Amino acid sequence: MRKIVLLMAVASLNAQPNRLWYRQAAAEWVEAMPVGNGRLGAMVFGGAVSERIQLNEDSVWSGEKRDRLNPEGLKHIAIIRRLLLEGKPREAEELAERTMIAIPKRLPPYQTLGDLQIEFAKVDGEPVDYQRSLDLETGLVNSRFTAGGVTHEREVFATAVHGVLMIRLTANRPGAIRFQATLTRPADATAATAGPHSILMLGEAIARDARHPDERRVGTGFAALLEARAEGGTVRSEAGRLHVEGADAVTLVLAASTRFRAEEPASTCRNMVRAVPADYASVRAAHRAEHEQLFRRVDLQLGSEDRSGIPTDERIRQFRAGQSDPQLAALYFQFGRYLLMASSRPGSLPANLQGIWNERLDPNWESKYTININTQMNYWAAEVANLPEMHLPLFDLVDRMRVTGRDTARRLYGTSGFVAHHNTNIWADTVPVDGAIWGTWMTGGAWLSLHFWDHYEFSGDRRFLEQRAYPVLKEASQFLLENLTDNGKGELLLGPSISPEVGYVMPDGTKGTMTMGATMDTEITRTLFGRVIEASQILGIDAGYREKLKAARSRLPAFRIGRRGQLQEWLEDYPEQEPAHRHVSHLFALFPGRAISPRHTPELAAAAARSLELRGDGNVGWSRAWMMSLYARLRDRGRAGAMLAALLREHTNPNLFDGCYAGRPLPFQIDANFGGTAGIAEMLLQSQEGEVEFLPAIPPDWKAGQFRGLRARGGLTVDASWTGGRLSQAVLTSSADGTQRVRVPDGLRVSAVRSRDQVVPGIDTAGRTLTLKMKRGERLELSFR
Repeated sequence: MRKIVLLMAVASLNAQPNRLWYRQAAAEWVEAMPVGNGRLGAMVFGGAVSERIQLNEDSVWSGEKRDRLNPEGLKHIAIIRRLLLEGKPREAEELAERTMIAIPKRLPPYQTLGDLQIEFAKVDGEPVDYQRSLDLETGLVNSRFTAGGVTHEREVFATAVHGVLMIRLTANRPGAIRFQATLTRPADATAATAGPHSILMLGEAIARDARHPDERRVGTGFAALLEARAEGGTVRSEAGRLHVEGADAVTLVLAASTRFRAEEPASTCRNMVRAVPADYASVRAAHRAEHEQLFRRVDLQLGSEDRSGIPTDERIRQFRAGQSDPQLAALYFQFGRYLLMASSRPGSLPANLQGIWNERLDPNWESKYTININTQMNYWAAEVANLPEMHLPLFDLVDRMRVTGRDTARRLYGTSGFVAHHNTNIWADTVPVDGAIWGTWMTGGAWLSLHFWDHYEFSGDRRFLEQRAYPVLKEASQFLLENLTDNGKGELLLGPSISPEVGYVMPDGTKGTMTMGATMDTEITRTLFGRVIEASQILGIDAGYREKLKAARSRLPAFRIGRRGQLQEWLEDYPEQEPAHRHVSHLFALFPGRAISPRHTPELAAAAARSLELRGDGNVGWSRAWMMSLYARLRDRGRAGAMLAALLREHTNPNLFDGCYAGRPLPFQIDANFGGTAGIAEMLLQSQEGEVEFLPAIPPDWKAGQFRGLRARGGLTVDASWTGGRLSQAVLTSSADGTQRVRVPDGLRVSAVRSRDQVVPGIDTAGRTLTLKMKRGERLELSFR
């Protein structure tokens, strides 16, 4: 059977394209190496004499589950809508601030678990030949150096198989390992001896910063247990500190748990550590097998020059100075996949604003779930990048939000269905928070429900659609349907409505944020109604409800193009208070939606492009990541590539974490990493228009390359290779019976379609679209010329 030929030269047989490496230990948090198993995460600094491993457990949140709903909301919601329809946003916002916003108004933060501090005995001479690395393919962090004539090696990984953090310390001289280790936290925790070879830290996550004055001083109780397993030498535990002397090798096992999942976190930790086999090699092998079968589903090679022999921080500096490095983009893409594997696993909480990695008690934006773009962006790559299982924690959270969201819908709006606003947290809160100009946006639950449809569409799993996706989609649509308001002109408007975080200026100079029928909310409503209509037809159910949605959908406002040629953000052609704002929410229909496309709606696509032009270059990391995908959908490969270059040059830290603001390492927001990964995938492969499209927006400097294992809608896994910027070969593997359509790139034609090295007869290869009838498990190889 033919295989796609690797078209780029390999400079070295020892090339390791999926490896981050450095010649010095991390001095800052944004230089440390992340590991994680979905629930437990760590940032490994790699210090030779003093090692810091910063720790996180995904359920260490301050606060508590409580009723935050403002009891005045239901009495005033109709008045707020009337004021908005009358063009009185100031009065509406003032009333909404008093009557709709939660009590207390802010949600408490996600917090650090603490630090594992290891202080090694001093040796003669400074460490030399230092190197540390993170191998994305294996999930192993390594450091190696020589000091006093002894070579030390250290290895760290977070295993999803056993649910713990493993640290392995070895040296090439017997008895050379000596250190003290303890667990610390900035506040609200203490460590104590738990046994002859272990220490236990107990604590509680409590909100202590001034932003949460009304939050009770409570939070999730937690435990972390550290056990030392020495080969040779001695181990003792004393006053919350482990002492190791004269060991040949040491394995440290760390477990963590909270009361969110367990009544007795300390007992849970003991049981977890007890279940880890004594044989380190077997634990490592099990971790590698599990990790590698996920990571190696996808491979991406870009360009012809192998630069993996240059330290990663140096490559970033060179790229900023103008050095071409397509493989850096490939590394960044695979790093995003690695982060999703490390921060979102079946059974864990979904990735929050920082994934799971957070060193603070008071992180920016509480490191919670911001569901007016950021949480959704975290999962844009899950399906196309072949990690669909990592989507499941988000679905679990949404299922819990349905329960709280029903209560919010009934008590705040007087309707059925479920609603979520712009933020949520571990407790699945769905009430409006922070303030009226942010929190009254009411389509967070609707947008999240569309992720269930994406999962179905990529897999074709009818059982998932019937049992899990459809109930969520329908219930979200019920809330929107019952909250549409006739504007007296025959149109149905959703409201109160916001184009997230963007304000407008009325002709008389009045500034507002709240409105009725903002473009984004209409787009989400139209999209959701369409998905429920299609799903009900597939499942053969709810014909009556389907007709209600069709009737309402036909009365939603049409897209409007403004006097500047832009897609209007609001029903009226208002200018923005901040023209270069980071949010581009009114372009939802271009990406992640699909109602706008250059091929089918060229006038609207041109208006979307004009909106991007007026907005500028984004100015924050996640916004630039979103713009990558928007430009990719517009097939503007130059601008898509420019957004990726700006993200790498201005936001990417030495460890590839993305800072929110250009030129500033912190605050870190993981959505830029995930959005960047999704944007690269959109450049390589698109399938939202009912056909597979290869290389729709590859940047000009990606002249040669290949990818393997990306997924397309309809149950397809796709491989492709190209040279000179032209597609040469592709492979389609189907996971379901069905008809697949492939768009032939401009200027090319299909020269052959093969199955098992035999030409497949009867396929019309002359047109711009290739139609293929495929069986489950079938693999077809396409050649282009």
